[in-house]
Amino acid sequence: MPDVLIVAAIAENGVIGRGNALPWRVRSDLKHFRALTLDKPVIIGRKTYLSIGKPLPGRTTIVVSRDRNFAAAGIVVTPSLDAALAAARGDALRRGANAIVVAGGAEIYAQAMAFAARLAITRIHKNAEGDARFPSIDPKVWRETACEEHAAAAEDEAAFAFVNYERIN
Repeated sequence: MPDVLIVAAIAENGVIGRGNALPWRVRSDLKHFRALTLDKPVIIGRKTYLSIGKPLPGRTTIVVSRDRNFAAAGIVVTPSLDAALAAARGDALRRGANAIVVAGGAEIYAQAMAFAARLAITRIHKNAEGDARFPSIDPKVWRETACEEHAAAAEDEAAFAFVNYERIN
């Protein structure tokens, strides 16, 4: 069975979004996100999908929405995270993918923490103003397995680190 992998970019103060958008511009993280998620099913909430505005190329985009009338071309819409995970498992098996990616927003992350085996976190080295936060990463539940620091490149507004965690069982 494919693992559930949560992928998120988080400011030092826990903020992940402001007004349904990222409160920073770190192009290096967007490239990293693409590399982590390509050829995998990606589960996101409706607000996150609307902020992106289109299906993610090279990935099955599964959108969780309580709005029964919500639909858009090129995506799969499910009414709950459980239904999204079921759809993603089938897609991952067909693709031969080793993971199902959960990529936001805050409410979806909070629900998915119980199902996730791994976290791929980009720590944005700045505090950001925002209205969406990532759930706390409990060191009794999660063990850091890798941390790779990066200085801000020309197209990045802050330095950052790619940090991986695995669930402690």
